[in-house]
Amino acid sequence: MNTEITGIIVTFILTILLAYPLGKYIAKLYSGQKTWLDFMKPVERSIYKFTGINPGQAMNWKEFLKAMLTINMLWLVYAFFMFLYQAHLPLNPDGNPNMTADLSFNTAISFVVNCNLQDYSGESGVTYLTQLFVITFLQFVSAATGIACLIALFNGLKEKTTNNLGNFWQIFTVTITRLLIPLCIVVAILLAFNGSPASFDGKDTITNLQGDTIQVSRGPAAGMIAIKHIGTNGGGWFGANSTHPLENPNYFTNIVEIIAQTLIPIAMIFALGFYIKRKKFAYVIFGVMTLGVLLLLIPTVITEIHGNPLLTKMGITQLTGAMEGKELRFGPAASGYWSILTTVISTGSVNSMHDSSMPLSGLMQMLGMLVNGFYGGCGVGILNYFIYIIIAVFISGLMVGRTPEFMGHKVEAREVKIAALVTLLSAFIIKGGTALAAYYFVNHGDANWAVKPSAWLNNPNYHGFSEMLYQYTSSNANNGSGFEGLADNNPFWNITTGFAMILGRFIPIIGPIAIIGLMANKKYVPESAGTLKVDSITFGMMTFAVIIIVTALSYFPPLVLGPIAEYFSIH
Repeated sequence: MNTEITGIIVTFILTILLAYPLGKYIAKLYSGQKTWLDFMKPVERSIYKFTGINPGQAMNWKEFLKAMLTINMLWLVYAFFMFLYQAHLPLNPDGNPNMTADLSFNTAISFVVNCNLQDYSGESGVTYLTQLFVITFLQFVSAATGIACLIALFNGLKEKTTNNLGNFWQIFTVTITRLLIPLCIVVAILLAFNGSPASFDGKDTITNLQGDTIQVSRGPAAGMIAIKHIGTNGGGWFGANSTHPLENPNYFTNIVEIIAQTLIPIAMIFALGFYIKRKKFAYVIFGVMTLGVLLLLIPTVITEIHGNPLLTKMGITQLTGAMEGKELRFGPAASGYWSILTTVISTGSVNSMHDSSMPLSGLMQMLGMLVNGFYGGCGVGILNYFIYIIIAVFISGLMVGRTPEFMGHKVEAREVKIAALVTLLSAFIIKGGTALAAYYFVNHGDANWAVKPSAWLNNPNYHGFSEMLYQYTSSNANNGSGFEGLADNNPFWNITTGFAMILGRFIPIIGPIAIIGLMANKKYVPESAGTLKVDSITFGMMTFAVIIIVTALSYFPPLVLGPIAEYFSIH
């Protein structure tokens, strides 16, 4: 077990060592400085010329959001019809069928918003064409969308007074050409050379040790697996995601994939400090986020190593911890580490089944998504954290009796109202959706759904409630992982989580961009003796306290009904 803990520590250290120089590169890239990937400029100029884009055109916050929302709506329509008619299109060697309308609706939204909640089963639910030209395509552009919106925030913080948050199309393009594609090429090569398939062959037939004949799906998976992690997407080529031996062949690829999904979110924190020339402020954010991750991670690893106390009471010795739903190749500690990082990062890929996690681990996974600001996804993690900063600045201003200021700009009623609205709407989506599901489960168990509500849950009682709560939490946080004891491929879940995903994606993006657009356009207020020091440890702890209080007040009741009640029931 000491070896497993060592593996976790080494993996985390490697992530930081890679993220710091990447953060420097990202700051140079978006500030227009020379980088070693400038040879991509002719390709970018060709894209601008072909699409009629003027990359030098300034955009205010409204124009920036208009461009972002318009193109995302177009991708949504494209994806919906591609899934709906995929059986009639080429590159379908396994003969996979069309998706139903409700599943196509859910899947299209899921990948457009970077959630990758898969109500279909990976290799049997989509074709090679839709895997590559819809899912993989959307994994690139959704990640680039989140990063572009964060750079808009950076631009608003960088200038004393400005109405220009940058050009969405230019930022979006260079994000793909000079950040996502190069990183994905490296990760895809590592995966392909370690056993992940990268061909267009259909299913292969093998005979196992028992003499049974098995059909094994293949396909050009390595590239898709690379962007699913680099872009904090999480949707698997195979239904079993990164527990599948072709998607995550060995312990080395397990390390590669966990580093890949945490690399950009952590690098963006360091990039913030370099970009706006406030490295101490970035270090404070990194410290607060890392403290939050450790508070979720340590209890999870400990409880997974110790295993299920009910088995101990029965006299069953657990030599390897809680191994139900775990891969023997990785063990409970590495699985616990992955489960927390994939939920705080908003990737949602899994190397173990979260439905089999111990109740305390499930609680920690949900808290990571409920906070949704510890590291977070590509770009959107810091955008979510910015909302907590605005609330912390407002409360701090009230405590000292002066108008709140943040980096030389007054935080007034409009900004605080937007931040409060974002926070309250997230709570409404999660708790409202869970309440609706619980109501239908109790009162309409025999209703004529495609899957009757009475058959939704493999685990009734507390854990069944957790399965429903987790589904809406994951949808709102654009995470995509699930407690897969839930039968979710039916009209109720496909439609309700579809709306939860689209609201949970764009409201937390629109809110921060609107706030920084309003603030950046105000007159700059020079720092004075009474100015709040946002790069201090004190302010960091204030922000952390706000995160804890907001999360506790918003979500304590449903957590008590689910994972907390389950924890006490087995202890």
